[in-house]
Amino acid sequence: MLKKKIFFLIGPTAIGKTLIAIHLAKKINAEIISCDSMQVYSSMDIVTSQPAYAQRKKVKHHLLGVINPAKEYNVSRYRKDALSICSQLFSKGKIPLFVGGSGLYYSIVIDGLFPAAPEDKLIRAKLYKQLSLKGNRYLYEKLAKIDPLSARRIHPNDSRRIIRSLEVYMKTGMPLSVLQKGRVGLGAGYEIKILALNMDRQALYNKIDQRVSKMFRAGLIKEVSRLLKHKLSRTAKCAIGIRELEGYFNGEYSLKEAKRLIQRNSRHYAKRQLTWFRRDKRIQWIVIKDKETHREVARRIWKKLS
Repeated sequence: MLKKKIFFLIGPTAIGKTLIAIHLAKKINAEIISCDSMQVYSSMDIVTSQPAYAQRKKVKHHLLGVINPAKEYNVSRYRKDALSICSQLFSKGKIPLFVGGSGLYYSIVIDGLFPAAPEDKLIRAKLYKQLSLKGNRYLYEKLAKIDPLSARRIHPNDSRRIIRSLEVYMKTGMPLSVLQKGRVGLGAGYEIKILALNMDRQALYNKIDQRVSKMFRAGLIKEVSRLLKHKLSRTAKCAIGIRELEGYFNGEYSLKEAKRLIQRNSRHYAKRQLTWFRRDKRIQWIVIKDKETHREVARRIWKKLS
């Protein structure tokens, strides 16, 4: 019996995953499942760089703009939603093609969840109070002492994941990295291939800067202004562009500085993404050549998959 196929096309922000994936999906009879922790939110099309409607018409996309930004969305719910869609696609004879840059999301789909402790609102509130009084560095150093392995995997500024890791330890007495060893993944019943895109670092940074400029031309200021008039979940507010423009709206710096911060923070995010991906030895790397078109990259990937 042939194994069911699940493919992943991942890579740093702005590298061109969307257009490459559309060309690839047509070749392999796939539908695209977003693997992006921010693109799941509705009304955030520009700030999260969601594929345009015309692009979505070419190949069906899933898990784009399906959650109200006032609501929290986590990896547990993502895995459940994503695997449900996989089942639907298998029944239609389609291949699920996961596309995005959220390392934790693709890892959760493949490797499964661990038996984590339920949320503890009192512990979490205490940790957020410490965050406001003492800052990220204090909590990060605290995590590094009790769970150095998790600390190495988490960026020192990622307060949400730092707090969750500390919360699990305070609730169970066990480091998160130890609990994660009990994860149960998809098993041997699937043919899983993970392909990651990369390119010359400076070329990538140029593409990031160009994308941010395009976002501003597309109406980023108006979109973020509208979003900030409503309550946003902690997760949704992490989208790069929201906090940076909020500072501009509050008169803390100029619009030019807000744009510079978005570009800088996007470059930093791309660097963190690549660091995460390089740790996974299952990944096959596709280095995009200078002046290579999206169609040409997709054809190269298709030949590799064939």
